[in-house]
Amino acid sequence: MTETIRNARAAALPAKLSRSWLLVNAAKEELFTPAQTSEADSVIFDLEASVPDDKKLEARDNVVRALENGMSAWVRINKMESEFWDDDLAAVAMLPGMRGVMLPETERPEQVSYTAMRAKAGLPVLALLESARGVENATRIAEAPGTFRLAFGTNDFRKDTGFSGDPMALAYARSRLTIASRMGGLPGPIDGPSAADADDAKVWSDAEVTHMMGMTGKLVLSVDQVNTLNEAMSPSEDERDWARQMLEAAQGGSEITDGSYLPRLARAKKIASLADTYGLWNA
Repeated sequence: MTETIRNARAAALPAKLSRSWLLVNAAKEELFTPAQTSEADSVIFDLEASVPDDKKLEARDNVVRALENGMSAWVRINKMESEFWDDDLAAVAMLPGMRGVMLPETERPEQVSYTAMRAKAGLPVLALLESARGVENATRIAEAPGTFRLAFGTNDFRKDTGFSGDPMALAYARSRLTIASRMGGLPGPIDGPSAADADDAKVWSDAEVTHMMGMTGKLVLSVDQVNTLNEAMSPSEDERDWARQMLEAAQGGSEITDGSYLPRLARAKKIASLADTYGLWNA
């Protein structure tokens, strides 16, 4: 029996709660084990943006070998319009370590549904929205059969639209993904990454923007950024303290004092549940 190669805590975490989504260049097999044993909640082997065309087949072989031999990951396949899309799906869909696929340049709901149909039954699809058309169709894409979560390709979106990277400039697009996810009954959307060379302070401040916009996950390009990102995307110590006080008061029989009491109690329960899932409630 093949030994499983994946951080046990991360492997047990439901993908709907994954905060950090580590993109790994599939052409660089030496990066696979460090990614698998890292604290990244989810790992994505990338066959698309980080791999030149003359390396695509080699990268695909690397992924097949890894997912056949104990590794567990999502796979960013190539876009539907490319010559590689069909063969990517055929190669990886049935592998034992396959968690799901990320579909780049998603612009229409039928792209997700057709990808899900071509893959094995029930294989989830992360729809990566990277253009004005994709963002404007976000609700339809979120409601499409097969869509698991939405993700925001910030860099390509900026190329398509001419927006700067300023949080204010991208606020509308982030809002659209969050609202669309809610409309589609999906987990919170996944934000684009910090720069690969961003330091801890920049990763933290970027994650604060992500959190402020209602997004609950974030792509990450460097394994060195994962721990900071996980901490920044988790309930803070202040939030956990507030939730404990709220729950203790409720257990003590505190009365409903105003119309905000039940929403605050629900928020406290959500914070407690998330903190417990991430191993922070009793920290």
